Amino acid sequence: MMLISALSGAVVGVLAGLLGIGGGLIIVPILFVLLPAMQIVPVEHAMLVAVATSLASIIITSSSSVLAHHKRSNVPWDIAGAIMFGAAIGAWSAGYLAHHINGSTLKLIFGCSVLLIALRMLGSRSVVGMASLPAKAPLAALTSVLGAISSLLGIGGGALIVPVLNYFSVDMRRAIGCAAAAGIAIAVFGTLGYVLAGWQQYPLSAGFFGYIYLPALLGIVCTSVFTTSIGAALTQRLPLLAIKRVFGVFLMLIGARMIFS
Repeated sequence: MMLISALSGAVVGVLAGLLGIGGGLIIVPILFVLLPAMQIVPVEHAMLVAVATSLASIIITSSSSVLAHHKRSNVPWDIAGAIMFGAAIGAWSAGYLAHHINGSTLKLIFGCSVLLIALRMLGSRSVVGMASLPAKAPLAALTSVLGAISSLLGIGGGALIVPVLNYFSVDMRRAIGCAAAAGIAIAVFGTLGYVLAGWQQYPLSAGFFGYIYLPALLGIVCTSVFTTSIGAALTQRLPLLAIKRVFGVFLMLIGARMIFS
C-alpha cells in the first residue's frame, strides 16, 4: 500500500503544481480500488476512507504547490483570502456530514461532477472567460458551495475552482495558484470533519485516524511534496490553452472511470 501510494504521490505532486488540483482526482479512485482489494476496509466504507485520506494528503501537497506558485507570482492574494474563507466553511460542513451519504452515491456524484467540468473546459476556445469577477462576499459564498462539493469528493477544489475562476476572466496560471491556496483550506477543514465522523468507526491501532488511513497518507506525501515544483515550473512553459485542454482531458478520463466502473 505504501509503495503504490508513494508512486501515486509522485504523479499527484506534478499534477498539483501543474493544474492546482491537489491530487484527489488520482488518489480517490486508486484508494477506492485498493482499500477493499487489500481487505483494509469493507467496500461500503472504501469511498469515505479514500476521500478522507486524499484530503489529508492535500494539506501537504497543496501547501507545497502554493509555495511554488507564490515564488512565480501566480497566487492572486487579493482574492485568495475570500476564496479560502468560503472554501473552509463549505468543506467543514460537508466533511462532517459525509458519512451519512452512501458510498455508491458518492462515487456517482464524483464521476458526474468531474465529467461535466471536463466538457465545459474542452468546449471552451478562449484562454479566459468573458464574465467579470464578482465582489468578495458573493465570491466567498460561491466558493463555499464549491468547497463543500470538493470536500465530499476529496479533490481539493482545483477541479471546480480553476474553471470557475477562469470563467470569471482569471487567467489559468493565476486560477491554478488560487485554487491551490483554496485547496489548503478545503483539505484542513474537510479533514477535521472526516476525523470526527470516523473516530468511532476505526481505532488508531489499526492504522486509522478517523477515516484517514495513515500508511497510505504517508506514502502519498513522502513523494508529492518534492514533485509539486516540477508541475509549477511547467505552468510557466506550456501555453495557457494547452494547459486548459490537458486539464479537460484528464477530468474526462477520471469522471468516465468512476461512473462506469
